[in-house]
Amino acid sequence: MLAEFFSGLDWHIILILIGSVGLVLAFEFVNGFHDTANAVATVIFTKSMKPGMAVFLSGIFNFLGVALGGLAVAYAIVNLLPMELLATANSTKGLIMIFSLLVAALIWNLGTWYFGIPASSSHTLIGSILGVGLANALIEHGSLVEGVNWAKAYDVFFSLLFSPLIGAGVAGLFLLLLLKWKPKSNIHKTPHIRHNIEKKKRPPFWPRFCLVCSAMGMSFAHGQNDGQKGIGLVMLVLFSIVPAQFVVNMKSDVYDIQQTKIAAELIITSYDKNKDVMEKLFPASEKMEKTLFSCEPSEMVGHAQKLVGLLDGITSYEQLTTDQRWSVRNEVLCLGNVTKRLEKAEELSDADRKTYKSISKNLTKTTQYAPIWVIFAVAFALGCGTMIGWRRVVETVGGKIGKKEMTYAQGMSAQITAGVSIASASYLGLPVSTTHILSSAVAGTMVANKSGLQGSTVRSILMAWVLTLPVSIILSFSLYYVGNLLFIN
Repeated sequence: MLAEFFSGLDWHIILILIGSVGLVLAFEFVNGFHDTANAVATVIFTKSMKPGMAVFLSGIFNFLGVALGGLAVAYAIVNLLPMELLATANSTKGLIMIFSLLVAALIWNLGTWYFGIPASSSHTLIGSILGVGLANALIEHGSLVEGVNWAKAYDVFFSLLFSPLIGAGVAGLFLLLLLKWKPKSNIHKTPHIRHNIEKKKRPPFWPRFCLVCSAMGMSFAHGQNDGQKGIGLVMLVLFSIVPAQFVVNMKSDVYDIQQTKIAAELIITSYDKNKDVMEKLFPASEKMEKTLFSCEPSEMVGHAQKLVGLLDGITSYEQLTTDQRWSVRNEVLCLGNVTKRLEKAEELSDADRKTYKSISKNLTKTTQYAPIWVIFAVAFALGCGTMIGWRRVVETVGGKIGKKEMTYAQGMSAQITAGVSIASASYLGLPVSTTHILSSAVAGTMVANKSGLQGSTVRSILMAWVLTLPVSIILSFSLYYVGNLLFIN
């Protein structure tokens, strides 16, 4: 299949494609050893598993998390980019965009890993995407306001900001419950007491069992959440460089194609039903300067009618030209953005909001997809990255956050809280930071246990948390701006 795919491309396109996909897989590889250390930090530090086995199994569960995790987070990340950039991604500008955001993310990830700082790959990637969007807005409009899908960015900021705070609070509460339930249990001992003073070879059975299970569960959840980001980036590369094959799912059957058409028809019908409300929500006066692809909510009926026309009588996407497939994707993206807003519009009835939620799901059936080889390539890169480079961050998370050594109960509380939080976010399609959730959960247990926090380590983590977004934004902004000056202007 891949041989047939490459045979139809010019050699320079093949080189660009390999380089672009290689950059994404390199990002996921670095993500593996940069972030997965968090998943095994407590299980290694408490000596519940030997490092080699813990890291190996974590790599396997990361692989499984990517392979089985779905695509909700993948396209939440991609859709942070403004509609204008997504609509014109099959151009030189699209290639500059891809290289800028990936190189910026790799620079910051490798730098923080080298110094052993538990910085977030999620924050880094999102900052890079925002930087590209802002630079594009400045170039095209002379303003930064249009540069980002701010509605989507708000959801992402919300999840990134509050998930660590929730992690710290829940983990601390979990530990307090364990202290109240079994105050004199072995689970409240440290590995040093257990191994060096009591001369026991292994941790107590139940804490060890819970730590191992939660570490593997957290690895799976990490694959679900962070691995999906890599899938989204690979798909961005593919439909930018080889749109003829990937801009829509060429394997879509007639049922899925017609579901998309029906969703567009329902948008027209529901607009007529709620015309007064729609005109108040999206007044024509909100129109802005036209771009290469105009996606104004006030024109949603026109976009829906165009999509219906494109898909009328179509049983396979092979019947459409590449330009027509791009048009299908762009109309779906535009209508999808509008329906997402309408899902939350309090001016509409509950029944109408549920209708728009269903419409949104059916609209994207043939555009939000990923071939199996993409999923497995990202899973393999993340899994391999997991198996190396873990030691620096493990030492920080396991032994340098609190002033006292971590107990088994603290490790359990932090790990279980982090795993459940990340898995829940993946289910809801919210990108979160594995690093920040676990680090804050460990800190929460230290406070609950009255162990105190090491100021220097906490300052480093907080500094990375504060600096990651602005630094990655500046890096990708600069790379994209310079790239446009060199290759377009």
